[in-house]
This record gives sequence, structure tokens and C-alpha cells, in this order.
Amino acid sequence: MVKGSKKVWKKERYNNVTNMFAENDKLFVVGIDNVQSKQMQDIRIKLRGLATILNGKNTMIRKALREMVEDNPNLEKILPCIKGNVGFVFVNDDFVQVRDLINESKKQAPARPGAIAPCEVSVPPQATSLGPEKTSFFQALNIPTKITRGNIEIINKVELLKPGQKVGASEATLLNMLNISPFQYGLVIEAVYDQGSVFSPEILDVKPEDIQAKFIAGLMNVASVSLAAGYPTKASVPHSVVNGFKNVIAVCLETEFKIKQAEGLLTLLSDPEALAAAQAAAVSSGGGGGAAAAKEEAKEEKKEESEEESDDDMGFGLFD
Repeated sequence: MVKGSKKVWKKERYNNVTNMFAENDKLFVVGIDNVQSKQMQDIRIKLRGLATILNGKNTMIRKALREMVEDNPNLEKILPCIKGNVGFVFVNDDFVQVRDLINESKKQAPARPGAIAPCEVSVPPQATSLGPEKTSFFQALNIPTKITRGNIEIINKVELLKPGQKVGASEATLLNMLNISPFQYGLVIEAVYDQGSVFSPEILDVKPEDIQAKFIAGLMNVASVSLAAGYPTKASVPHSVVNGFKNVIAVCLETEFKIKQAEGLLTLLSDPEALAAAQAAAVSSGGGGGAAAAKEEAKEEKKEESEEESDDDMGFGLFD
């Protein structure tokens, strides 16, 4: 490539970066470590129509964003995320749909010497196809084995690598001999940028029902504190009104003073038959579980009565 064409290529690349950030306000900042070119191509095809992937040198992207900050100050929030081997996925519509496609695009990969383990790696107990001559290799890694039918058998589960630990040559050789590909590589979402806000990708898992439940729980706490402190708030006023009305009803029932709101309850209490019918309806509406519990209690009471009668028939107690 000649010098002139390289300058043209850099300018075109720079203009492409500025246009992408100017036209889109929804994107993922993704880590692209250990992602092969073929895998990246497959991800681009899968995201076609839903998102666009942009890769480039961090210095060029930082320079473009700093020049665009005057027109769009929110872009400055992305600058701290541009570190290491990262790329950008510009989302056209739904974050969750694109995230799921990105996670589905991860591929299994073997352990290579010098790599950093992204997850815990363990070797399960199993019968291998390796001969007894490999016993010393397993002993060097402190893996308990025995010989079964002329092959090495791993007796117990062994934790080989921990997250963040560097893969050694022995560990990589062992995993390859056992045909274990412990790692998954693909795009890793590190941050989300949405219309000027940068947040963690875990926020995408929060549903409207979760927000509603948290709000209700907080409202209940505010109402409880307000009622206990005797300080009226919008959350506690409805409960205070209900509690006050209960006191009014109690006074009316005690003094037989009739008010419009308590007429139905006073009429019900003055008619034993109507009250019994209402209680029976309440019991039946409780379902079969309540009836079964009542039957069990009745059986226990009968059993206790029979035991007491048998003790009385004997004429003496245990310590007489």
C-alpha cells in the first residue's frame, strides 16, 4: 500500500467513525479478545439489519469522540470505556435481542499456554484412553488416578484452573489430551450507551415487573414508618383513614349508634341466622384446604378426648 492510499484509507476510516457516532445514540461497548476473524464475520452476518459492528484503533476513536464532544457532550461518557481491545455494536432497535444474539455467538475453544482462564476449569472423574506410561504426567499435576483395563482412570474431580489464572503448558497439554475445550470466546458486552447514559449490561435484565415490585416495597416501608411515627404522608393517609373508620365502626357497634356506613354490619350482627350464613359462606370460599384442616383438627380433638376417657377409666394416673 502506497503512502497516499494509506492517508486516504485513514481519512475514510475516521469519517466512518464520526458518522456512526453522530447517527446512532444506542450502542454496546464490547471486548473482542480471542475473537477470530471468521467468528467476527459470522457475528456480523447474524446481526445484519439489527446492529452494526465497528472496530478500530482506540487512539482514532478517542480523537473522533473528543472532536464531537462540543456538539454532543454525552459522548464524553464513552471515553472511559475505551481501553483494551474493544469494539462497538451500534444497535438499531432492541438491546435485549442484540445482546442475546451476541451471547449465542460464543464458541468453545481449547486452552492454550499463556492464556488467562476466564472461568473455573475442572477435570471430572472419568476413564481415559491414555496408557499407563502417562501416569507420571498426572502425578506431576497431583491428579489421583488408577489403572483400569490397561488405561488411566481419574478417580476424583480435580480443580485445574481458577478464574484469572494463567494457563500453563502442563494444564493445556492435559486438557487437549482429554479433548476438553473449557473456554468460550466471543464478544463480551462491557457497557451500554443509551441516549447519553452509560450503564452496566446487567441492567438489561431488569423487567418492568421488578421495578414495580421494588416501588411497592419502598412505598410500604414509607407507610409503615409514617404510621409508627404518627407523621402523615401520601403513603400513610389511606391507612390512617381506614384505621380511623374501623374505630368509628367499633364505637357504633358498642353504643348501637347507627350511621349509614355501618348499617349493613349492625343488621348482620343483630340477625344470628344471617351471621351464621355469612360465616358458612366465608368458610366454603376458603377452599378444600380449609375444610381438610378443620377435619384434621376435629379428628385430633376426638383422639385427645378418647385418651382422656381411657385414663379416667383406669382410675389412676401415671404417678399415683
